[in-house]
Amino acid sequence: MAISDVQVKGSFISTYDSSGKEIAYMSESDHEVVGIGSDFFVTVKGSFIYTFDDQCKEIAYMSKSDHEVRGAAGSNFTTKKGSFIYTFDKSCKEISYRSV
Repeated sequence: MAISDVQVKGSFISTYDSSGKEIAYMSESDHEVVGIGSDFFVTVKGSFIYTFDDQCKEIAYMSKSDHEVRGAAGSNFTTKKGSFIYTFDKSCKEISYRSV
């Protein structure tokens, strides 16, 4: 299902569809939402980057190791590390990188 919005309310993260109906929710537990794609969202918690689906189920995670998440679009998210921009899929698999 497509995600229209992800909101943090109190101690919960909720996903919403295009009609504004809540799809699912999860405990926020120190996760910071840093990107929303079409069918997943990205969080940072401690030294890891996580991806979750519309049902708030974890898809994958990776070490943050100096990667700063720039955002998400479609089925991918981008990070910046040093003078490079990296593109990852929602399974945290690196697709490409380029210099800034």
